[in-house]
Amino acid sequence: MSTGTPNDKAQAPDAAIPELVIISGMSGAGRSTAAKCLEDLGWFVVDNLPPALIPTMVELGARSQGNVARIAVVVDVRGRRFFDNLRESLADLEAKNVTRRIVFLESSDEALVRRFESVRRPHPLQGDGRIVDGIAAERELLRELRGDADLVIDTSSLNVHELRAKMDAQFAGEEEPELRATVMSFGYKYGLPVDADLVVDCRFLPNPHWVPELRPYTGLNDEVSGYVFNQPGAKEFLDRYTELLQLVATGYRREGKRYVTIAVGCTGGKHRSVAMSEKLAARLAAESVETVVVHRDMGRE
Repeated sequence: MSTGTPNDKAQAPDAAIPELVIISGMSGAGRSTAAKCLEDLGWFVVDNLPPALIPTMVELGARSQGNVARIAVVVDVRGRRFFDNLRESLADLEAKNVTRRIVFLESSDEALVRRFESVRRPHPLQGDGRIVDGIAAERELLRELRGDADLVIDTSSLNVHELRAKMDAQFAGEEEPELRATVMSFGYKYGLPVDADLVVDCRFLPNPHWVPELRPYTGLNDEVSGYVFNQPGAKEFLDRYTELLQLVATGYRREGKRYVTIAVGCTGGKHRSVAMSEKLAARLAAESVETVVVHRDMGRE
């Protein structure tokens, strides 16, 4: 990489500060795939950069006269002796008004164990122990970073192409929206989505599953959706929750949070949650929130 001569004249006072994305998360959860996706979108990607060098990387990008406008840095436990410097580096970036986002790749223990066993490689933190020991140690090490993340993506049930689609949906746009929302329907019997910021429970509504003529269909069907929203409390719930989300969205924007995942659940993730997710996403889109709808468990039964 050519960085030019690092002298005082190389960086003009009004040098453009690059956008910065920090990619981190669990080993085996798809960090490399996420980084490759950003690289394909034109981002300058640096893998396994020691956290203490992130501000330096941003300064070099600012000296590039616009040639390096977007930087993605992969930070993980391979550089664990430098990991304690990350919080200091983030504070330095904030003081310099650098726009940075943290993308955290999450996955279940079962999925991670399966992936490590399939490639016959040890977990970087397992030492003389088992893979699950390394996973537990890594979760503890990354706990605070996960809490600070702007975007958490659970890859437990995603393949490479689905993960790339999620990254594309978040980063492929020409202009950065104020707030992006993913509305995800799910079935409680399959477990809560671990990447949900907010969870909505639709099981207080009558279940179309027990209506024989509606059972084969999903919440995408007009008859099923009509049945759901003709039930007492359904429309009022949608109205009230939309008002609540408007309040939450205002706070998220104020705090600089750009991504939110709203999980809408029913028993099987086929009827009520799907219908409610579609209506809720439409309401958010009408409020100028860029919205993606995902039906996690539809068709799973």
